[in-house]
Order: sequence, then structure tokens, then C-alpha cells
Amino acid sequence: MSHRFDPTALREYDIRGVVGSALGAADAHALGRSFATVVRRAGGSRIVVGRDGRLSSPMLEAALVEGLAAGGIDVVRIGLGPSPMLYYAEAVLGVDGGIQVTGSHNPADHNGFKLVLGHRPFWGEDLAGLARLAAAGDWSEGTGRITEVDVLGDYATRLMRGWDAGDTALRIGWDCGNGAAGPAVARLTALLPGEHHLLHIEPDGRFPNHHPDPGDEANLADLRALVADRGLDLGLAFDGDGDRIGAIDGQGRVLWGDRILGVLAEPLLRELPGATIIADVKSSQTVFDRIAALGGVPCLARTGHSPIKAKMVETGAPLAGELSGHIFFAQGWYGFDDALYAAVRLIRAVRLSGRSLADLNDAMPASVATPDLRIAVAESDRIAVVDRVAARLAASGTAFDTTDGVRVMDADGWWLLRASNTEAAVTVRAEAADAAALARLLATVDAHLAAGGVVRPS
Repeated sequence: MSHRFDPTALREYDIRGVVGSALGAADAHALGRSFATVVRRAGGSRIVVGRDGRLSSPMLEAALVEGLAAGGIDVVRIGLGPSPMLYYAEAVLGVDGGIQVTGSHNPADHNGFKLVLGHRPFWGEDLAGLARLAAAGDWSEGTGRITEVDVLGDYATRLMRGWDAGDTALRIGWDCGNGAAGPAVARLTALLPGEHHLLHIEPDGRFPNHHPDPGDEANLADLRALVADRGLDLGLAFDGDGDRIGAIDGQGRVLWGDRILGVLAEPLLRELPGATIIADVKSSQTVFDRIAALGGVPCLARTGHSPIKAKMVETGAPLAGELSGHIFFAQGWYGFDDALYAAVRLIRAVRLSGRSLADLNDAMPASVATPDLRIAVAESDRIAVVDRVAARLAASGTAFDTTDGVRVMDADGWWLLRASNTEAAVTVRAEAADAAALARLLATVDAHLAAGGVVRPS
């Protein structure tokens, strides 16, 4: 037997695609067979499996477990929950790896798999290796045992361990978007001091209220209305599998992931002076400047939860974050991205500051920035476009950073050009102190792109 995965489903950080076309039960079974083979050849014998609340997740999880057991791996099933609960289980249950069935923040007809092996993300060439094993039918054989464990209560309790911010109540709104984080948030808020108002906590793979992606401001409308109507101190939102956080302050303003990281940096650097804190290349320069001003060591990293986890191990950083809302703690936690733990630490940071989240937001410098501006290009030209711009910059003597694409600083601010990891496109992002400076930055980017025959849509 052998199996070929749809190449569009093999992403850099996970496996993901439209169910019924790019992804189905046969793919889940083959993934189980291939991952079982990798785990056994590495000397392992037992992994944990979880799933999100999408309509297709029970089917895919069942086929995956069947494939793992047929490959001779014992499987611990933990059922429905956020991806961080799977990562937690992988860290504490004495297993050799884990797989979460999840479509993350993708549309309702998508699904996929996030993998961990030996407490490390399994990505990039690792995933390509699974595809090669499946195509060759080079699979281990066996009859693994299947057991079930309920970790939800332990996970919620662990989120609160070490709480030291007192019992003074903040009034907080929580919007789970009918994603997988809902049951865990319900358990967590029962333990957390304060007054808590919960929205859309029942997992529903149809996402009937709004799409669970806090990176899109339109999806925060319900939370913003709740904060305004009830006069709450802040609001928190989660993506479909609970590994990305969004926040609203008491004035209804959105704090994106980099700004949340800026709030979290202050108490951490009081506790760990001189620590390295990582932010991705899309993050605001004001956050890197703030980390340095607080006595920390700012570190620029590639965008993506897997490379950031690897960078944390490399640098020993206790905290990292992405613009998209992935926040990673190694101090007091396990180094993976967990939006629920980030919520606890954000609430703690607000409480320990003695100020409101709105005040903390005001204390950080303001800037104007573009969203990710996507420019469609041929798949074969995706990396070449960035390389051509890098060559022009080098020829002109312009300094630039190549951590992930090219990031250029100048008197107006900074701009970034990088190849998309998920589609045939390049993306542009820029930040400046005001709109006029931002326009000048974009004009510079457009000139570099036009010299290589690429025009950014107006």
C-alpha cells in the first residue's frame, strides 16, 4: 500500500486543505501510518491525539487514530479542545509526540493537522519526509492500543498555577467564536478572579456567529460591542484552535499581537532582567524599541509558530510573539503558543501594573502600518521576486535584514517584502510614524517591485 498527499495540503508548518478535495479520511489514515513509522524509528511508542470542533474533525481523527494504531503506535485520545491543550498533554503525559486535528482559523470547509515530536514542532522537511514515506508505502506495522484521557480540567488548573496578581476583579469579555477554545475558557474563567462575560463558547464547526480569526478586525465586532455595552475593562478573543489571541481595551481599540507582546514584556523583564524577547519580522519597530528600553534584548525572527519555537530554544528566550497573535512563554510554561495562557499573563500584567489596559496601550508609541498587502505572482516566481529586490538593495548599498524576506529601515520607518508561505504571492508590510511617511515607504517598495516587473495592486 502507498498514498500520495495532495501537494497543496503540505504546508510549511502543518498539513491543511479543503476537506473532500485536498484532504480526506484516506489522507488522515496515511498520515497516521507515516507518523507512526517516524515515531517508532526514533525509538518512540506512544502519542497523544486531539481535535477541534470542525464538522469534519471526528471523521479525520478516527481515521488518523486507526492509521497510527496500524503502524504499531499506542494512542492516547484527549478529544475536543484547543491545540494548546494537545501541546500541554504532549508535554506532561509521558508520550513521544502528538497530533492535533485542526483547521486553525481557516474557513469551515478546511481542516488539517499540527504535529509535535519530542516536544518540538514537526514541520518543513519533516512533513515532506512523511509524504515520501507514504508515497513509498514504507510503513511500520503493528497493533497499537487506544486509550482515552480527559485532560481539560488539569489543563485549566495548570493555566492558573502561580497566579500572583491577587483577587481584585477585572471585568472581562471573552469571545471564543464557536471554536475549540470554548470549553477550556469556561473552565478557566471559573477559576480566574474577576467578572467574566462569555460569548460564543459552544464549539460549532459552522461558525454561526462570526469566523474565529481575531486577526481580522471585522471578527471582533461582537466583542467590541460587549466591552462597550457592559463597560468592561478589556476583551479577549481566540482563533478556531485557541493558539492565537486578540485583545480589545476598555476604549474599544484593538491590540494586535505585537502590542500585546509589548504589554507582556514589562513584568517579564522586571522578573528576568536582560532577557531575550523574540518578535517576528512583521511586528512593529516600537515593540523592539520598547524591549530594549526596558533592558531586554530584542530578537527578530521569521514569521511562523514553528520557526519561532525553534528560535526560542536556540536563544533561551522566555517570551516570544507574532503580530498574528501567537504568544509563546517558556517562563512558567512550556514554550509553545497558547492563547489561553497568554490571556492569563495579559490579565496578570494589567493587574500588576495598577493601570488599565487602555492606559498601558496609550503608554506605547503610536504608529501607522499597512496590513499584509498580498501581490499574486507565479508560484515559480514567489521567491525570485524577493531575491531580485534584495539584489537591487545590495547593489545600491542599502542595509537590510534577511531574516525572513527583506526588511529595510530608513528615516520614514521600515518596510518588509517576503514570499508567502501559503500561496503564490509575495507580501508587503510597512510602518511609519504618520500617513505621509507611510506613503513614501510604499512608493519606495513599488519602485523596487516595478524594476522587476511586478506591480502592487492599488
